[in-house]
Amino acid sequence: MSDLEIKNESSRLLDKQRRYLELDRRWLREEEKRRGRRLTSCVVTFGCQMNARDSEKLRGILEEIGFVNTDDEHADLVIYNTCTVRENANTRVYGRLGHLHNYKDHNPDMLIGICGCMMQEPEIVQTIREKFRFVDFVFGTYNVFALAEILYSRLESGSQIIDIWDHTKAIVEDLPADRKYRFKSGVNITYGCDNFCTYCIVPYVRGREKSRTPEDIVQECCRLASDGVREVMLLGQNVNSYGRGLDEPVTFPQLLTQIEKIPGIDRIRFMTPHPKDFSDELIDVMSRSKKICNHVHLPLQSGSSRILRNMNRHYTKESYLDLVSRIRERMPDVSITTDIIVGFPGETEEDFLDTLDVVRKARFDSAFTFLYSKRHGTPAADMEQVPDAVAKERFDRLLKVVDETAAKENSRYVGRTEPVLVEQVNEHDPSLVTGRMTNNLLVHFPGDASLVGEIVPVKLVSSKGFYYLGEKV
Repeated sequence: MSDLEIKNESSRLLDKQRRYLELDRRWLREEEKRRGRRLTSCVVTFGCQMNARDSEKLRGILEEIGFVNTDDEHADLVIYNTCTVRENANTRVYGRLGHLHNYKDHNPDMLIGICGCMMQEPEIVQTIREKFRFVDFVFGTYNVFALAEILYSRLESGSQIIDIWDHTKAIVEDLPADRKYRFKSGVNITYGCDNFCTYCIVPYVRGREKSRTPEDIVQECCRLASDGVREVMLLGQNVNSYGRGLDEPVTFPQLLTQIEKIPGIDRIRFMTPHPKDFSDELIDVMSRSKKICNHVHLPLQSGSSRILRNMNRHYTKESYLDLVSRIRERMPDVSITTDIIVGFPGETEEDFLDTLDVVRKARFDSAFTFLYSKRHGTPAADMEQVPDAVAKERFDRLLKVVDETAAKENSRYVGRTEPVLVEQVNEHDPSLVTGRMTNNLLVHFPGDASLVGEIVPVKLVSSKGFYYLGEKV
């Protein structure tokens, strides 16, 4: 399909969903009259920032229908938006569904939905169909936008609805969203992934990569800016491969340049880039930008070139360190964070020592570290597995090195005054507010709710490893 055909199909689907929104509103008004109270809804998110953004859309649709959104799972309608990156995430969801079954026993009119990446696996859908008959509706990653239609189908039929798509080229983004923060928002720029890392299930459950047109992305960012959003996070499984499938290809740096021109947008973040696609053009655009945040999340996964090859990552230890060096050369004060997997199949002590070597040389500000989790359906699941005890021992050694390196890197800001976007009143001490610097580090400092959403200068008084204590200047 051409970009124009995709746009037309997306518009058709959007109009269809708007009709179902009205039908759901009518049902809700009648149901609230019958029960004599407002009906509530709860969306529970498992997984990544892409899932979090999908949940904002789900909450927005439910709010548009007329539900009162809540965090309480005793709500009249509950949706679990699932993650399937690790198999223990699936087990966790099954356990939580058991609790919902108990809630439904006390409230038979309760509606339960489950969606997200788990639902793109046929065997899991079959398990839901056979063992969790109390679940009212099931949908996947491709038709999140169709919640209003799926809900109405359940209300009309009175039976379990399973609506799983195996693909779509349509991109429906113009439905309402209920953002967690009024002053910052995620913006999807790509969907799916073409990388097929051997440990990762994402390409199989999120589909092949497709990009939104730059016009649609810029328009969304403009709407967000007019609604008071000051910071956008551009989201994709591999943001820096953005634009390759468009009729008129646009590079990710070119897209960033367009977004930077939008009045009202003060900060631009992105998640997640892939080292193999991190171009000199992107480094150049970031180094010159006044709005792109001084932070690069650059997943390493392993420091061993041999393991990286087995992971199908398409870079080496040497090329990764060279990229880090080129980034730091143009942005000396940049914060670099990463992801690391310990215990990938076939990992030897020598391979692990290569990982420790990269951690020390790259000087990460922080790292998300994971024990390898065997994921059925991926090539790595059939490889020779590392014994759990060996992997755990290496994991503990890695944490120690990461913590030592990060503490040293993060302390370099002490005494400086930095702009901080205040996100909330501190959860543990209401005399403090919590904000984030451009390098993504948290800062706690004295203040009140009037500062939330503002960018204020803060002197960094002391470093506590992964956050700072400061004072407003």
